[in-house]
Amino acid sequence: MPVPMLDLKRQYEPLHQELLAAIEQVLKEQQFTLGSVVAAFERDAAAQLGVAHGVGCASGTDALWLALAAAEIGPGAAVVTTPFSFFASVSSILRVGAKALLADIDPVTFNLDAVAVERVLDSEAGAEVKAMLPVHLYGQCCPWDSFARLGREHGLTLIEDAAQAWGAEWKGVKAGGLGDLAAFSFYATKNLSAAGEAGMVTTNSDALSERATMLRSHGMRRRYYHDEIGWNARMDGFQGAVLGVKLKYVEGWNDARRVAAARYHDLFAKAGLVESGLYPTNGVVLPREVEGAKHIWHQYVIRTSKRDALREFLAARQIGSEIYYPVPLHMQQALKGLGYSEGDFPEAERAAREVLALPMFAELRADEQETVVAAIAEFLS
Repeated sequence: MPVPMLDLKRQYEPLHQELLAAIEQVLKEQQFTLGSVVAAFERDAAAQLGVAHGVGCASGTDALWLALAAAEIGPGAAVVTTPFSFFASVSSILRVGAKALLADIDPVTFNLDAVAVERVLDSEAGAEVKAMLPVHLYGQCCPWDSFARLGREHGLTLIEDAAQAWGAEWKGVKAGGLGDLAAFSFYATKNLSAAGEAGMVTTNSDALSERATMLRSHGMRRRYYHDEIGWNARMDGFQGAVLGVKLKYVEGWNDARRVAAARYHDLFAKAGLVESGLYPTNGVVLPREVEGAKHIWHQYVIRTSKRDALREFLAARQIGSEIYYPVPLHMQQALKGLGYSEGDFPEAERAAREVLALPMFAELRADEQETVVAAIAEFLS
């Protein structure tokens, strides 16, 4: 039985008429950029996350840039982030003219390791650091207590890359409200997704919200009066309409993902495939929800020493999978200028060789998960 990595048709079918009505409203009002529909989504989204402000924008990448620029991170500043993330986590830092410094990851969660970050901050290069950009990878928040402490001790701005973490929590506080600012992506694969590109900056600061709002519209506070050089990073009205509908359902979808993750855990255990150590040998190491975190399972990512061969095996059986991410950022051709080399971040490099994301979405059926685990058991036998 084929099992897709993601099937958005199952999400869209029950929402079809509601989505059409929301899009029709945009057509009637002719507010195709920002407008009342986007403003309503911004208010409702901020309320759901428990933050004061949500600033809609054109993409998750723009959200990262806007968050950094709103905090006035630029030339002469350095930002610490992870080498194991999507490209935008680093490219957005470079886009504002700042320097990107990297620290290795925790092998359990794949998130930025606070101990490794502290070593960077205590190094000679640490004097330049003005901000940290931890990534809540795969839907699980970074251990925020440690990053909050480092931020206080070193006087740093904390910006969450929460692109994969809508609804995730750390000790009862939702992603988006942990740092000074946060950036979300609503790309099609995300738990809360637009019908195209869209993103959002969240913050509890009135001043930072005002700056992000100004910068997303070419640096204008008044039309055609440009106070700074901003950018066109405004949210499309149609995307705001789609997101406004989906926002009402995303918490239920996240709950369904948590059920699916627990089912995967149980199926792998019953199949005798689970290894308890940090790294795989002959079986698989399962992802873990750590104490203090509420994981929303944007991805369900296993570790296996035979990752590439397993992926080919699954593909031959029409079972979807994906590698997030096959090349750490410090080894990307475009980022050689950062000055890092292979071997500098061994945990990130090992993860890049071993991680495999399995089918995960709210509508994933139990029989499909059984098919996935049975195929992996067959491969490993």
